[in-house]
Amino acid sequence: MTEWTLAVRDFEIPKETALGLYRLLVQTRLFEDEIYYICSNQTPHNPFIVGKGYLSTGQEAVSAGAAFAITNDDWFPQSHRDMAAHFHRGVTVLEAFQQYRCTKNCPTHGRDGNMHFAKAGTNMLGFTSHMGQNVAVALGMAWAEQYRKTNRVAITTFGEGAAQQGIIHESMNYAVVFKLPVVFLINNNRWAISVPVKEQMATEDLAQRGPAYGMPSVIVDGNDVFAVYRACVAGVERARAGDGPSLIECKTMRMAGHGTHDPATYVPDTEKKAWAARDPVERAKIYLIERQWWNDNEDKALRTAIKAEIDRAVEIAGDDEPPDPATAATGAYSAEYPVE
Repeated sequence: MTEWTLAVRDFEIPKETALGLYRLLVQTRLFEDEIYYICSNQTPHNPFIVGKGYLSTGQEAVSAGAAFAITNDDWFPQSHRDMAAHFHRGVTVLEAFQQYRCTKNCPTHGRDGNMHFAKAGTNMLGFTSHMGQNVAVALGMAWAEQYRKTNRVAITTFGEGAAQQGIIHESMNYAVVFKLPVVFLINNNRWAISVPVKEQMATEDLAQRGPAYGMPSVIVDGNDVFAVYRACVAGVERARAGDGPSLIECKTMRMAGHGTHDPATYVPDTEKKAWAARDPVERAKIYLIERQWWNDNEDKALRTAIKAEIDRAVEIAGDDEPPDPATAATGAYSAEYPVE
């Protein structure tokens, strides 16, 4: 597999980039901890959050590392566990809570819940159920940019469960044939709802599928945000150079249930403890402190500030108005080509 290994440089990440990655991890973790707390304590008669939350707890580094490796002009067809990328692309904590409540002032103006949303103008593309469907959307965006002769790329994330679907195989083959500027990022979080990875495939690594289609691939520690970032930079550089797609498998762990309704009792305690010891947020903090770029006082101040922002956002979102039913069709059709 040597000649088909994605060439990842072990470069020193600039201080401000490293600090930015860590702040994003902390913001995402604290926000989703609040979502979990609310969902665990709200009543079904008057819920604060509409539906369920699908959290990225434990695998935040995948989304954060990918988001930092591209520009805001590039495309990010997301999975349902990419809150970090939403924040990096400009979604505020308040907007995120409003989206969870499906209120009038949320990014989709109450037309969708938290799982499929994307804020207009961010080049994030709303997640499309079923799992894996957004990968084909990523090809469309990459192909459009190739046709326009820009240097924009698409990076798309999906889980190891989605990777078993036919559309993933078709998309990877198509991307290689036409050398599309796209990076496939698998967040192998070990569980497809309640199905362990060993019952999903007979091989150890998903990355070996890259060479099978004719593109380079690499396996990275998905709980190391800096490793994910470096790998994504390598894939993006290859795509911008016109050399086609690449595949990155991030080995990580979903340290929560499939959704906030799922206590994940099917996950052995030994596995939970083993991955908790590799918490991506704590590991990034240690990385920064070892370089004397961060300290405990700064960390406490950061967490206090983010928690205050969360508390304020919950208060405002709680008072936000529901969407006006009269506007339900607004934005559903193109104004340029009206549907009669």
